[in-house]
Amino acid sequence: MSTHTLTGGHIVNAGDVLIVGAGLAGLFTALKLSPRPVTVLAAAPIGDGASSVWAQGGIAAAISEGDTPEEHAADTIAAGAGIVDPEIAQLIASEASERIQDLLSLGVPFDRDMEGKLTVGLEAAHSRNRIVHVQGDRAGHAIMEALIAAVRNTPSIRILEGFSAYELAMEEGRVAGVFVQPTGDLEPSPLLLRARSVVLASGGAGGLYKVTTNPLSSRGDGFAMAARAGAVIADPEFVQFHPTAIVGPQDPAPLATEALRGVGATLIDETGARFMKAVHKDAELGPRDVVARSIARVVAEGGKVYLDARQAVGADFERAFPTVFKNCQRMGINPATEPIPVAPAMHYHMGGIAVDRDGRSSLPGLWACGEVASTGAHGANRLASNSLLEAVVFGARIAEDILETVETGSSATAVIPALRVRRSHAVPIVQELRDLMTRHVGVVRTRDGLTAALQQIVRIERATGSSPALVNMVTAAKLITAAALQREESRGGHFRIDHPQADVAWEHRTFITLDEANAIAETVASASVALSARRLKH
Repeated sequence: MSTHTLTGGHIVNAGDVLIVGAGLAGLFTALKLSPRPVTVLAAAPIGDGASSVWAQGGIAAAISEGDTPEEHAADTIAAGAGIVDPEIAQLIASEASERIQDLLSLGVPFDRDMEGKLTVGLEAAHSRNRIVHVQGDRAGHAIMEALIAAVRNTPSIRILEGFSAYELAMEEGRVAGVFVQPTGDLEPSPLLLRARSVVLASGGAGGLYKVTTNPLSSRGDGFAMAARAGAVIADPEFVQFHPTAIVGPQDPAPLATEALRGVGATLIDETGARFMKAVHKDAELGPRDVVARSIARVVAEGGKVYLDARQAVGADFERAFPTVFKNCQRMGINPATEPIPVAPAMHYHMGGIAVDRDGRSSLPGLWACGEVASTGAHGANRLASNSLLEAVVFGARIAEDILETVETGSSATAVIPALRVRRSHAVPIVQELRDLMTRHVGVVRTRDGLTAALQQIVRIERATGSSPALVNMVTAAKLITAAALQREESRGGHFRIDHPQADVAWEHRTFITLDEANAIAETVASASVALSARRLKH
């Protein structure tokens, strides 16, 4: 039950269905619910601030001759390092073709060959070419462009832009809406958007890290809000670091898409030597976690790593990969004639709100879709280009479930009242937390580092008070770190130097509540206090 005391002027009826987030997952779910009235909450103008827009790779789908959903599911399971839910892997692979047709009908201009057939590319850990692209690296942008146009032409979809959710409203154990505030580093004047059903599609947690390919606004707010309301969180320790973010001053870091390695680009060190051949049988197309750690190792030893596409792409770079080309140009790099400096960056969170095959969370009235959710499809290490696929598959399934189970008849209020806000001073703490997560909960981890991180997180939490700009961020960091400390093995995106091998005893998913994470954190903090006291005594 929320502690906010609200008057009638601070409560707005969002209708039967409220979707929090206007990326691919949120907009696709809204379109699938049409003509059912739905309200979509967008922190920024739709199309801005969504990770989906930045997605370069494409969507994985077994649509080419000789390929099958079973093979796609098998690749998904193999990449996930032993903890993918096989039923969910088969589900998303089997429904991929239908969802691609949905996107085509919305006007997404996927690349085609001279005969008009969809072309498919190869990415890491796929056994076949099965990635549908748009102009090489513009899939995310093109998909979102089509969805936004469709949403703006759908009368049943109401968009509320410029508001961020910071807390779930609970009534008698059921999610009854969300508390929102104007977007920005602000303290809230509470406003409740009531709804019979809430779909969280708020994105991931890249902004928790100093180096990320995600919008900085993606700080884990969605799964933190759900956890604070009592939801079960799954697999939070599994964080995927993309091996090839472009090194430079930009924050967030621009991405050099995996598709470049799919067409033959290689990773080289300062001497020009390829080093991945000695690490993995698939060299540059090995699993993302393996490639990311290998690059991180070179960097940690004082070296530099480059992605060399001069032979594989060369003079065709600007046409084949226009987004990467433009980002390189901004940094004074011509990728057609010189190697691109790269390093790992936080890219995707496999963990999130635990949901079932229909996107339902453990809280009645709450569904989750996209990166904020953990369906079991990704396990410990997401297969390339499965994230956009998962978003549309579960968006469709959530819509179907809501249409079948949520009663109709609650009309949305037309006007949102003006809110009075005051500025917060959270920026220094945000930077401290990002540094902390990168240093101790990054590509490689140790017990000592994770313990130190939890101690610092508890200290930061005690210093932040009730600022919603920080509470959710700290909560998300705590859940990731506590689960990482508990998992004493290495698997997929979770690598412990002190436990470098996979342990069959840990060959299962993690399910954790905030109460359990708090208990782990408090135990660590208490042990630190006791140790300090003993040292002072002596």
